[in-house]
Amino acid sequence: MSIIEIAQKTRVSARKLAVLSAEVKNQAIEAIAKALEAAAPDIVAANAADCKAAEVDGIAKPLYDRLKLDESKLKSAIAGVRDVAKLPDPVGVVQIHRELDTGLILKRITCPLGVLGIIFEARPEALIQIVSLAIKSGNGVILKGGKEAVRSCEILTKVIHQALAETAVNPEVVQLLTTREETIELLKMDEYVDLIIPRGSNSFVRFVQENTRIPVLGHADGICHLYADKAADLQKAVDISVDAKTQYPAACNAIETLLVHSAIAPKFLPAVAEALQQKKVELRGDEKTRAILQNIAEATEADWSTEYSDLILSIKIVDSVEEAINHINTYGSRHTDVIVTEDSEAAETFLNGVDAAGVYHNCSTRFADGFRYGFGAEVGISTQQMPPRGPVGLEGLITYKYRVVGDGHVAANYVGKDAKEFTHRDL
Repeated sequence: MSIIEIAQKTRVSARKLAVLSAEVKNQAIEAIAKALEAAAPDIVAANAADCKAAEVDGIAKPLYDRLKLDESKLKSAIAGVRDVAKLPDPVGVVQIHRELDTGLILKRITCPLGVLGIIFEARPEALIQIVSLAIKSGNGVILKGGKEAVRSCEILTKVIHQALAETAVNPEVVQLLTTREETIELLKMDEYVDLIIPRGSNSFVRFVQENTRIPVLGHADGICHLYADKAADLQKAVDISVDAKTQYPAACNAIETLLVHSAIAPKFLPAVAEALQQKKVELRGDEKTRAILQNIAEATEADWSTEYSDLILSIKIVDSVEEAINHINTYGSRHTDVIVTEDSEAAETFLNGVDAAGVYHNCSTRFADGFRYGFGAEVGISTQQMPPRGPVGLEGLITYKYRVVGDGHVAANYVGKDAKEFTHRDL
């Protein structure tokens, strides 16, 4: 099929999915979970083949880490599918129920967006998350994985299609593209695709944003910060720094810059450096930091705006929470930033002053995740100012329509000398 035919089929099947009941959609999601469990050995084997081929091609380590789908990751992804099924149905929710006048009733009701175009590098488990969220929210989805994950994506889509064939959901609501040429064509499908969600490197996301008229939801960079305040509990700050940098350094919510208040730097920096270097983190510092940690590399201006996605961390000493906020708002990507402090006033200043989708106090930035937020899964993380912002789950995949029911009402009766008045009474 041509890309236009694929998009048309997805649109038609999505319109049928949009009116299915929550029970029917949940049955389809559970069928997918069971099918994935049954096919786990084949899925892991296909992914192993992708990983082996990617190694031969010299894939970068951060991308390799995202590509790998072992039994543990697959099991977690399947658990996320079932969590999505447990969530309330986001479709058909009455947000406004208002009497405009006697017998003239307004309702604002949630409905699906339509067709989602999801383009992602590596991360085959993202396909699983996205499909479950799309079905739950009543949306069709056209998926395009990176060439490095083609075997993984093909078998996952095959298993999902087989599962849906046994349910009331048409398998054509889920489509997979496999070539770069198809990606370019997908970005031109504004007649059939309602939202593009890219997941991958900052250069990749920027390419998508600059080459489509379709609305794009995503983030180009994940430059996250941890600020250790002068009132920080030092051990707490060490533990959170190590987790936020090393628990999964390839993730977009891992920290790339550590800001340290000058009052605690002489004591804190040696402790955190030792802990990070035990985890094989390469440290880079500004002049003040290198006066304390003399064996680390110099941090350049470019480091402050670099997403390493690797075991590299830049460190800067600041003299106040205000200076930390200014640095973050200058170089950050509005993703997730954290302050470690026992001073509630400093914490409040930071949380209010930092312009980011996630602002944290005394916890790791690694919690910036749809699954960890209780969304079941996420389609991506948005750093845009307009909602949805941060990890995007079901609420980011719906819109709404206004439904008005009357009994012969006409607008002419509400203007002029003897105009009727609206009651505007919430019901």
